[in-house]
Amino acid sequence: MKNALFATVVGGLLFTSCTVDDNPPIEIDNIDVPETYAFERNDNSSVNFEGQTTRLVMVGELLSSFNDFDNATEASLSNMYSNVNDPFSSEELNSSSKSIKSKVAASQLYFTGNTEESHALKNDFESFITGQVNEVFPNKNEVATPGVAGQIADGSSVRYVNGKGLEYNQAFAKGLIGALVADQILNNYLSVEVLDAGDNVEKNDAGLTEEGKSYTTMEHKWDEAYGYLYGHPTVPVANPNAALGDNADQLLLKYMGRVEADPDFAGIAEETFEAFKLGRAAIVAGKYNVRDQQVEIIRENISEIIGIRAVYYLQAGKRALEAKKMGTAFHSLSEGYGFIYSLRFTHNPATNAPYLSTSEIDAMLEILMDGDGFWDVTPEILDALSATIAAPFNYTVAQAAE
Repeated sequence: MKNALFATVVGGLLFTSCTVDDNPPIEIDNIDVPETYAFERNDNSSVNFEGQTTRLVMVGELLSSFNDFDNATEASLSNMYSNVNDPFSSEELNSSSKSIKSKVAASQLYFTGNTEESHALKNDFESFITGQVNEVFPNKNEVATPGVAGQIADGSSVRYVNGKGLEYNQAFAKGLIGALVADQILNNYLSVEVLDAGDNVEKNDAGLTEEGKSYTTMEHKWDEAYGYLYGHPTVPVANPNAALGDNADQLLLKYMGRVEADPDFAGIAEETFEAFKLGRAAIVAGKYNVRDQQVEIIRENISEIIGIRAVYYLQAGKRALEAKKMGTAFHSLSEGYGFIYSLRFTHNPATNAPYLSTSEIDAMLEILMDGDGFWDVTPEILDALSATIAAPFNYTVAQAAE
């Protein structure tokens, strides 16, 4: 059945790459670009992304509880997702008005007026929690087999999977990279609809700050985008690439570091940081065309990171399958599943839409979960899915697979 589904669906997914032309030269005369992401007004920092830091810390605590078989419950994990009933170990988090769920699939550009899909996507993460507690937890001491949840060896590690071989914690974490982080950066805070909303341009031009604050609204919106990538408290605030990978972030920044470490993509981290920095400086200078050029760079790079890692994990899963290392394969494929899910939230500046459509992404996820899921998947299927993902981007499967 899986091969039949693969033949009918994947055959229609491959298409010609469509990417943005090389960006025109950037005119940065009269823009004061600092060496680090440090901006001040009246000798006070004008950078603030406290809400983003709060949500990244919440995610970390939730993810650490996913395999806490002795203490976690469906209610406790769901409460962390929604931040209700004091679910966190920190009173600061419990008293916060922020939550993870409220910002999942919640961007201005993709989900305004699209509440039905937003609701369904938010509930996908609830379903990962439900599956973990009701399927995996009761079988934590059972050996996983096709159709039966349980544990499976991955070298010296143990993975806990559902009956199709999927690790719900990996689907949850990697899915949030798109549904929370990328969606808020690319499709919300960096969108013209948010940056230029109302009289933001006029107030920014006049240097009018928010009441009691040192930043204009436009500056703050840009900083909030920055915070979703660089805002974990273990990340150096002004120059995050100085310790890339040497921090506790478990979402996008972690995998930016992984992609940066691949010689085929070296420089993507610096280019992204410089675009954030120049774009913020352009806002201060009122150079909105330069700002918008940086948005295109950020959208391309972050989207590419998600696509690269989706292919990377499918190919890692393929290699493990061929070596008969099923636990290793299922772990990689679970991460790949989450990154494929995250493709829904990428942003192609050439089309102002995701690099792959919702129907294409849903079809790929269905192929992976068809029948007995990862127990049935073949190297040929993984190669075809990898090619489908790479097609609209500027890299090859071989480059992403390293």
